[in-house]
Amino acid sequence: MSLWAVVLIASGASFVVKYSGYLIPQRVLEVPLVSRLANLLTVALLAGLVAVQTLASGSAIQLDARIPAVLVAIGLFALRVPFIVVVLVAGIVAALLRNFGVMS
Repeated sequence: MSLWAVVLIASGASFVVKYSGYLIPQRVLEVPLVSRLANLLTVALLAGLVAVQTLASGSAIQLDARIPAVLVAIGLFALRVPFIVVVLVAGIVAALLRNFGVMS
């Protein structure tokens, strides 16, 4: 199977999945359990993405300066610090740890 065939099949599957969301009746979406599961699923997917982007380096787990930076960011978010400040402080933490050779 060529690369273009895979791209076309994946695009078609993505369209079908996205369009099927419009076919779900409104009464199903108003069920509290469905609404809560949809909200929790969003948070779980975001947490998984952050974990993979923080810990993965290719196919191996990499423990480096990104971990303390993410922990600092979590703490700042808990304190309701503005997003741009969180990004800057987390970047500074990672840079300082790498600069002083504490973590690569």
